[in-house]
Amino acid sequence: MTAATLLPMFAALADETRWSILTALGEEDASASALAGRLPVTRQAIAKHLAVLQEVGLVEPVRVGREVRFRAIGAELEATAKKLDAIGRGWDRRLAAIKEIAEGL
Repeated sequence: MTAATLLPMFAALADETRWSILTALGEEDASASALAGRLPVTRQAIAKHLAVLQEVGLVEPVRVGREVRFRAIGAELEATAKKLDAIGRGWDRRLAAIKEIAEGL
């Protein structure tokens, strides 16, 4: 994953409503109407937020009969989490090296 793919994803996740939508979809697939019933925003606003999440690859629509439900795409979230974990481990190594140098003085 590159900054070009991560930055739009993080921008999408920075919105509290989109974060709430993604959290809800992590529990179960849901339609825009169902999500609007759970969150304090209109169905139209939910649809716009879902479009943003879909654009960055975090959710996908699934037709169930006449209804369109959305589900979180776990692979994208897992890849992002792994990238963040690798960055965190890099910082841990750097800080450990600084601590070792500082304690050796």
